[in-house]
Order: sequence, then structure tokens, then C-alpha cells
Amino acid sequence: MTSLSVEMLAADAVEPITSAGNAQLGIAVLAGIAVIVLLITKFKLHAFLALTIGSLALGSFAGAAPAKTIASFTTGLGSTVAGVGVLIALGAILGKLLADSGGADQIVDTILAKAGGRAMPWAMVLIASIIGLPLFFEVGIVLLIPVVLLVAKRGNYSLMRIGIPALAGLSVMHGLIPPHPGPLVAIDALGANLGVTLALGVLVAIPTVIIAGPVFSRYAARWVDIKAPEKMIPQRPSEDLERRPSFGATLATILLPVVLMLAKALVDIVVDNPDNHVQRVTDVIGSPLIALLAAVIVGMFTLGRAAGFSKGRLSVTVEKSLAPIAGVLLIVGAGGGFKQTLIDAGVGQMILDFSKDWSIPALLLGWLIAVAIRLATGSATVATISAAGLVAPLAADMSTSHAALLVLAVGAGSLFFSHVNDAGFWLVKEYFGMSVGQTVKTWSVMETIISVVSLAFILLLSLVL
Repeated sequence: MTSLSVEMLAADAVEPITSAGNAQLGIAVLAGIAVIVLLITKFKLHAFLALTIGSLALGSFAGAAPAKTIASFTTGLGSTVAGVGVLIALGAILGKLLADSGGADQIVDTILAKAGGRAMPWAMVLIASIIGLPLFFEVGIVLLIPVVLLVAKRGNYSLMRIGIPALAGLSVMHGLIPPHPGPLVAIDALGANLGVTLALGVLVAIPTVIIAGPVFSRYAARWVDIKAPEKMIPQRPSEDLERRPSFGATLATILLPVVLMLAKALVDIVVDNPDNHVQRVTDVIGSPLIALLAAVIVGMFTLGRAAGFSKGRLSVTVEKSLAPIAGVLLIVGAGGGFKQTLIDAGVGQMILDFSKDWSIPALLLGWLIAVAIRLATGSATVATISAAGLVAPLAADMSTSHAALLVLAVGAGSLFFSHVNDAGFWLVKEYFGMSVGQTVKTWSVMETIISVVSLAFILLLSLVL
């Protein structure tokens, strides 16, 4: 689950790095994943090294030239860090500004005062869904993590009870609701109506996010009962601050990138003219990089200066924010490298070849193809693009509502069981301080629930509409 630039690069048609047949390629995929899991769980090797070795093993098993495998891995690593790494770094700076200025405390104090006890998971899923509406998954993660970790620590909640609802809100928005890249591409490929897809997407998203978020988090918290990892929790400033930013100013700073990206999405839909001056401006200021950079710069004044920070103190805050995320960046980048090696080996095409002759209902077919490509490549958007392209001929004779439901079915399939070939898996694992097994039992199961539950509601709507 990576940002648009990364996903679209991955989706480009490329010359496969190997001429292996589908059977050999399938075995190579399983072997590559097995190597990664074994190195991390049995030999306790750092995930960055395990992913690197696993990618090379995958290429070897598939019969690809070592040089081509290395090129694929480094291309995927570079494009993932380019697309996601900068966002993680900017999010870390914003999180540190929030923490050191007392702004995060202000937000957490207000949330705890307004929504304590059993209401907290519901508050988190609502906040995450609103924030996640215009944002890429990774941007939502880096904006929400400081708040999630602080709420869990200060309210003495299990991290999963608070974290799973937040992740569910972000993930459902990413997979089902335009203007996220996957749904937008599927709408275009299937000739669906954007407004109808958006309306039906919201209808499906609401019950899905409730079941996968607050409801599932009760079980996830029992299976993996962990506290927020100290190294990732925004630390309170060591000295007492004379003052701290107001709740309004802090909230406005956090929501600034949300507003900028939402403005871009709305202008793209309403104006839909690349030559229009307004659209060109919003395309720039609404890009994830510029939107988060703007929030960081604004935060230096609304948070840092408001707390009485000098220029030197602001510089120290920025410097200290980057050290803790070095490992996260490398692991997420290596996850992107492994994903790109899978794609360049021709795994997506292998899945399409297998599914050509399946004779099952269109909605289920779209979901199953997206599931297969998602499991093989780890990319939600690549799964959506590939599956939408394959079932596009079936949408030609569909009604407006059923074409929209086919878009949603493909989007739902693209979220199924995130595992070690998904950069998002490693992002969640590192931020929440979990082992691979714990991440599978919580994050991976949550993604599967989202996928299956949303499909169930899509099929129900298809009977009604």
C-alpha cells in the first residue's frame, strides 16, 4: 500500500526479468516469502536484510539474471523511499513539533476528556476516517501515529484497542473511496460513474469500518496485548513549557494537509481540465509532499513559536525527529523493493493467465482476481488496476449502479491479507513495535476482514439495486 507515484510506476508494463513458466514462478514466489519469514522469525535477522536476501532468493528461484533482480529491487526500494520516505520524514518532524511544543498533549487531553472508556475506539475510527478521506494511507499513518500512541499511553489502553480502529478507518478509505488512486483508476477503466461509486462506497464503508475497527479491535487487543512502544511515543518536553499551543491552532495544523489534498481532489473532479490555472495550483499544493511540507512550516510558527521556541530550539527539534525513523525507512523501502521484484518477475501476468477462464459472477470474479494479485505482489493499487483491466469488458452491459459495485468489489479484493510483500505491513509493524507474527494476527487479519465484509455488503447491494 504505497503512494500513487510508487504504485503507478509498479503498474507500468515492463519486460519480465525472467522467462520462467507460471509453475516455476509460483514456486519462486512462495520460496521468496518463506525465506523472508524464516530469516526474521527463526534467525532474528533485521527485516531490512531479510527482505533484501528474500528478493535475491526470489529472483534466483525464478531463474532471473542476478543483475536484473538487483536492478528491480533497487528500483523498487528507490521509488518507495522517494514516494513514501519523504512523507514519513515530514510526518516525523510534524510529530516531534507536536510533542515538544505540548500540542500533542493538548489534542490528547481534549480527546480523553470528550471520549473516554468504551467510546475511545469509536472516536479514533471517526477521526481516522475523516483524516483518511483525501490522504494516502502512509500520510494518514504519519499524521495519526503520535496521537494514537499518546492516547494509548495516557489513557492506559491496549495499543490494539486504539490502533486498529485508526488503521481500519484509513485502510477502508484507501481501498473503496475515491479520490484515492486505486478506485479512481478502476472507475476510469470500467467506465463507472464517480458520484454513484462514491455514494455506494460510503454505504459499504460505514458498516465495514465499524466491524473491522472498533468491533475487531476487542479481539485483536486480546490476541496481542501490547503497550505503545516507548521509542515511538512522542516524548514530553524535558523542561516545563511556559505555554503550549491552543487546541484550535494544533488541530488546524494537523488538518492543513488534509484540507489541501481534499481541495486538490475536489478541483480535479469539478474542473477536470489540466490547463486550468486553479487546477494547476491545487495540483501542486495538494500533492502529499507539498501539503505535509506546508504543515511542517506552518507548525514551526503555530506550534514551535507558540510554545516559545527559539530558532535554535526549532532546529534541534527537527534534527532529533529524524533519527528514530531511519530503520523504518529502510524496512519500508526494502518492502517496496521486494514488491517490485515480484512485479518485474511477471507475477501479475501469471495471475491474469490463471484467471482468464474462470466462469463466475462478475463481482466475485473482480474480487478474486484482485485478491490473487494483491497476495502475490503486495500492492493494492496494482491489484486494482490489473483486475479492473481484466473485468472491464464485463462492465460494458452493466447498469450504472452495478458498474460502481464492480469498482468497489475490485477495491475490496485489493485490500485482502496484507503480508510481508507489502510496504504497509512493515510500516505498521515498526510504528507499533510488533513482531511479524503479531502484525499478521492484527493488521493482516484486519485487512482481510475489511476485504471480506465489504464484499458481503457489495453483494447484498447488488441484490437490492
